[in-house]
Amino acid sequence: PDIYPGNCWAFKGSLGYLVVRLSMKIYPTSFAVEHIPKTLSPTGNISSAPRNFSVYGLDDEYQKEGKLLGQYVYDQGGEPLQIFPVMEKCESAFQIVELRISSNWGHAEYTCLYRFRVHGKPA
Repeated sequence: PDIYPGNCWAFKGSLGYLVVRLSMKIYPTSFAVEHIPKTLSPTGNISSAPRNFSVYGLDDEYQKEGKLLGQYVYDQGGEPLQIFPVMEKCESAFQIVELRISSNWGHAEYTCLYRFRVHGKPA
């Protein structure tokens, strides 16, 4: 509900994924990733922020490999809330979306995700 240092979903290392079930099927148009700004970080850096990530649309929660919707880079020097458009056009609607984080900005122990949002048009 808030963006305060430490109020995040943290996972060990720099590889992780999150699967979200939306309230309805949508045609995704963009995704938003949010992290605290450097100015709020107790250490003055946000090396635990996600760096490289990809987003997939899934037909069900048991699907191993979904439809790639885009590959992105969260800019640690940019705004805390960053919006990324769907890169791979798809005619399908999805209720389940997977966020795969493949690297962070250098933190050796963990990666923190504060907010991930999916935007789109109802199916």
